[in-house]
Amino acid sequence: MKLFTLLVLLALSAQAFGQSKPAARPMARANETVWVCLDPIKKDKRVQYERFLHEIFWPGAAKLSPAEQQVFRQTRILHPTKAEADGTYSYFFVMDPVIKGGDYDIESLLTKMYGKAKATEYYKLYTTAHARPQASYYVTQSKD
Repeated sequence: MKLFTLLVLLALSAQAFGQSKPAARPMARANETVWVCLDPIKKDKRVQYERFLHEIFWPGAAKLSPAEQQVFRQTRILHPTKAEADGTYSYFFVMDPVIKGGDYDIESLLTKMYGKAKATEYYKLYTTAHARPQASYYVTQSKD
């Protein structure tokens, strides 16, 4: 009973403060394209890479046009739970669904966000964290 009361109170307080559950992310429908990119990151560069993603790149999206911001809303980042056999850490970008004509180029987006000089500096943080080149997979959503 105490647990139920606590859950009800938490739900009511969230409503009172204008908090609601986050908006659902769009997901691909049957036959739409999903793009999955694997970034193999060096063990000693994980902090640098995560700082780039969560303190520079993702917040910078606020400086982009609404159409370009939609690319970010339809992209997820998945963090690894453990190292791969070779000691690298695999981070995934999932663009679901892919926006036809959308700008997904990290260097291009950084330039739009921060200008050429800062973009070059930030892009170096991204590229030097990689153990090897990014692997990309274009897939189609199944009907099931």
